[in-house]
Amino acid sequence: MLMHHSLRAATLVAALCWSPFAALAAGATVEPLAQAHAHNDYEHDRPLLDALDHGFSSVEADIYLIDGALLVAHNRGDVKPERTLQRLYLDPLRQRVKAHGGSVYPGGKPFYLLIDIKSDGESTYAALDKVLAGYADVISTVRDGKEESQAIEAVISGNCPRDLITAAAVRHAGIDGRMGDLDSDVPANLMPLVSDRWGALFKWRGRGPIGDEELSKLKHAVDAARAHGRRIRFWATPETVDTWRVLQAAGVDHINTDNLAGLEAFLRNPQK
Repeated sequence: MLMHHSLRAATLVAALCWSPFAALAAGATVEPLAQAHAHNDYEHDRPLLDALDHGFSSVEADIYLIDGALLVAHNRGDVKPERTLQRLYLDPLRQRVKAHGGSVYPGGKPFYLLIDIKSDGESTYAALDKVLAGYADVISTVRDGKEESQAIEAVISGNCPRDLITAAAVRHAGIDGRMGDLDSDVPANLMPLVSDRWGALFKWRGRGPIGDEELSKLKHAVDAARAHGRRIRFWATPETVDTWRVLQAAGVDHINTDNLAGLEAFLRNPQK
C-alpha cells in the first residue's frame, strides 16, 4: 500500500513539473534579456516557454487564418487545429502577467509579441484584431492616437495590411516597418519596430570583423530608428558570436536567433 501511494505521489509530482503552470512559474526568477528575440519561436519543443526560460523578451509567431481559427505554423501544410495563437501564446502570457503582478518578467519591462501574418492580410488581421481585443488587459492598446500601455506590445509583420491598421481608431497592435520607413513620420505607437533581411542590406556574413562601411551603415540605421522612437531588428542574421557581438555593440534592439541557449549564454557573458 505504501509503495502504491508513493507511486501515485511521484506521478503527481511529475505531472505538475510538466504542466504549463509549473513551466510558467519555473521561469519566474530568470533575468530578462532585453535584446533577445526568438525567431520562429513556435518551432521549439515548447513554444514561448522555452524562450521565457532563457530570458527572451521578444518572440515571433507565424499565423494562418483557417476556418476562423488563427493557427501557428511556418508553412500552410504544417498547421494543426490545436496550435492556436491563443493556446500557444496569448493564454500563457496572460497567466504569466497575472502571476508576476502585471508584467511577463518581474520588474515591469515590456515584452514583444511579433505576429507574422502568412495568409491574406486583411481577413487575417480582422480576425486577429478581435482576438487581441479580448486580451486588452495584458496587451497595449492605442485609442485615438493615445497608447494605453500594458505588459505586452504586439506588432504585425508579414502580410501586414498597413492601411487597415492605420485607419483603425482602436488598435491592439502596431506595424513592423522596413528600412525604407526609417525616416517616416508615422507615429512610433503605430510603427514601433522596423525590420529587414540582413542579407539584403549587408555583405558581411558574421565571420571576423565587419567592415567600416557596413558598420557605419548599421549604426546609422540604429540611430535613425532611435530618432523616431522605434526599435530595430534584422532577420536571417548569421548565427555566430561575431554577429551577436556586432549587433549588441551597435544597439540593435532585437537580436534575432533560433539558438536560444547560445544567444542567452552570449548576452549573459559577452566577453567569455
